[in-house]
Amino acid sequence: MNVSRRHLLKAALVSGAAVTFVPRSVLGGTAGTSPNEKVTLAGIGIGGIGNPQLKDARNAGFQVEALCDVDDVHAKKTYDEFPQARKYRDFRDLLASEGDRIDAVYCGTPDHTHAIITLAALRAKKHVCCVKPLTRTIEESRAVLKAVREAGTATQVTMEPHTSEWACRTMELIYAGAIGEIREIHIWSGRPVWPQGMVDHPKFSDPVPSTLDWDLWLGPAKKRPFAAQWPEDSPYLQMACACWGGRSVYHPFNFRGWTDFGTGSLGDMGCHRANLPYKMFDLKYPTRITASNTRMHPAAFPIGCMVTYDYPASEKFPEIRMVWYDGGLKPSVPKCMGNETFPAEGVLFVGTEGMMFHDRILDPERAKKFENVPKTIQRRGGVMPEWYEACRGGQPASANFEYSVPVTEFVLLGNLAVQTGKPVEFDPVSLTVKNNPEAEALIAQPYHNGWTL
Repeated sequence: MNVSRRHLLKAALVSGAAVTFVPRSVLGGTAGTSPNEKVTLAGIGIGGIGNPQLKDARNAGFQVEALCDVDDVHAKKTYDEFPQARKYRDFRDLLASEGDRIDAVYCGTPDHTHAIITLAALRAKKHVCCVKPLTRTIEESRAVLKAVREAGTATQVTMEPHTSEWACRTMELIYAGAIGEIREIHIWSGRPVWPQGMVDHPKFSDPVPSTLDWDLWLGPAKKRPFAAQWPEDSPYLQMACACWGGRSVYHPFNFRGWTDFGTGSLGDMGCHRANLPYKMFDLKYPTRITASNTRMHPAAFPIGCMVTYDYPASEKFPEIRMVWYDGGLKPSVPKCMGNETFPAEGVLFVGTEGMMFHDRILDPERAKKFENVPKTIQRRGGVMPEWYEACRGGQPASANFEYSVPVTEFVLLGNLAVQTGKPVEFDPVSLTVKNNPEAEALIAQPYHNGWTL
C-alpha cells in the first residue's frame, strides 16, 4: 500500500457514517427486513464448516435459497441437505443472478477469499455473515469496515460469542472483583491440526479434478499449480498437533497453514479466544506486540508460537498484557490447581487477588464468597440466532463487523510479529508500523489474477 492509497483509505474511514438500518425498499430488499418476513440466505463456501453453520442458520430461521462452491464433491453433502437451493460455481454469478431473491449472504470460504466475497455482498446491500477471521490482511479489514458503514446491513463473524452463559458469567464475576484488577490474560489453542512449518510450496503438481475450479479457489492469491496430497511419508503430516485434513496440500481444510491462503493457528482460533477479553475490557489496539516462535519460512506459518500483546490503561481498566500460545504450548498451571492439567483450549485470567480459568475462580474461598453474584448481563442465542435477529431489524449481532475489526486485527497483528520476528508498534489510524518496515509492508498485500479490492 503506497502512502496516497493509505491516506485515501484513512479518510474514507474517518468520514464513514455509523451503521444504521433503513427501510427494505430503500436498499433493494435487504436491510430492515420486516419481522413478519422470512430472511432468504445464500451460502458461499459450503463444503467445510459451511455445512453445519448453514444448518444452524436454517434452525435460526433463515430460508436457504442458493448455494455456491468451487468444488462439487466437497459441497455435495450441503447440496443434498438443501435440495431446493439453486446452485452456483462462481459467487459473482450468484450475486448477479439472485438479485432481490436473497436478503443475506454467508461466506465460509478459505481466509484469502473472505474479503472479495464479503465486499461484493456488502456492495450488493446484503446482510453478511463471514467465518473468522473476517479478513487475511489489515488492508482488507479496513475496506470491509468502510463497506459495511456504507451498506448499513446486518453483519456477524462466527467467533465464539461473548454472549454465552460462561462468557457472561466470567464478566459478571470479574466486574464484581472476584480476582481483583486483571493484569494478565493467557489464551491458548491446540492448533495447528493441519500441516505447518513447511519450508516451501510443493515442487510436484497434480491434474485438477473436473469437479474443482482451481482458478476460482485461488482467487486473488498468487497463481500456482494444484497439488492434491502430500506423500504418505511427508514429515509435514507428523509435525502438527494433529492432521484433521488428512494428506491434502491445500484443499480441503489444509489451506490454513500457508501464508498465501490462511492465517495460521492464531488466525483460526485467536478470534474465538480473544473475543471475550476484547468485549470485557473494551480493548482496541495494543501498543506493542512481540512474538517467539519455531522457525518461520515465508511460505507457511510456524509449528508453534507465543505472542505477547501489551494494552494501554483506559479510564476503566489498568494496563493489560495478553499472551497467546499455540502448537502445544500453554501457560504454566497454577500451583493451586494441584495435579490438574489445562485442556487443549483455554483462557486464564490473572488478577491482583487471584486467578480464574474461564468462569472458575481457582481459590475455593474466594469462589464461595462470590458464588451469589447476580446475573446482570444479557445472554443471547448464539451466532446464527443473533444474526437472524439483526437481519430482521432487531438488536445488532454481538460480533458484527464494526465490533469485529479490532478482534480480527488482533490476530493479523500477531502474525506480523511472527512473520517478521520483530516487535510491532502499530498505529491504527495511519496504518503504519513505526519500528518494523517489514511488518508494515504486510499490512496490504498484492492481489493477483485480475482481482482487486
